[in-house]
Amino acid sequence: MSNHYYSEKQTDLKSNPQEYKFNFKENVFTFKTDSGVFSKNYIDFGTFTMLNNFIPNDIDAPILDIGCGYGPVGVVISKLYNKNIIMTDINERAISLSLDNIKINKATTCKCFKSNLYDELKDYKFSSIITNPPIRAGKQVVQAIYNGAYDHLIFGGELWVVIQKKQGAPSSKDFLTILFGNCEIIDKEKGYYILKSIKNI
Repeated sequence: MSNHYYSEKQTDLKSNPQEYKFNFKENVFTFKTDSGVFSKNYIDFGTFTMLNNFIPNDIDAPILDIGCGYGPVGVVISKLYNKNIIMTDINERAISLSLDNIKINKATTCKCFKSNLYDELKDYKFSSIITNPPIRAGKQVVQAIYNGAYDHLIFGGELWVVIQKKQGAPSSKDFLTILFGNCEIIDKEKGYYILKSIKNI
């Protein structure tokens, strides 16, 4: 059985821990990574573009980083904006790394726990949900992330998505426009789209 970064367990992949420094907006972050997590060598361009564009709204509720990997999005937003962040992933190795990265970077407003999509989030509502959806997990999983976001956002809350054009950004935009009644292209960089939908209906 082959393992993917969206698999629950990474038992087939030998652990090969490493770390890197990430300089962003006058802050220096240190991230531990390992085999079996997405973009283990350095923060990927899509995630960087998302972080460069994301601005929290004023709603008093936590922000969800769903499919958090080893935690760069949640940790950075926590430190930059002092917002309460919940980070989830199905990948147990990713969750372990995220917990380490919360401590390393003193991201004290972050919580992280394992959840398959929204299974462990039934009692939560969010001001924003951020995702770099696992395209290789299939359209059904990606659309479940979008549908669950609508259900878990407070009125006025925002879903932020980073997705490549070649991996379905236009079709995601169409899907979100129907689901939310709106979808704005916030930025386009090197084939990556940053999409935002607001729950206002």
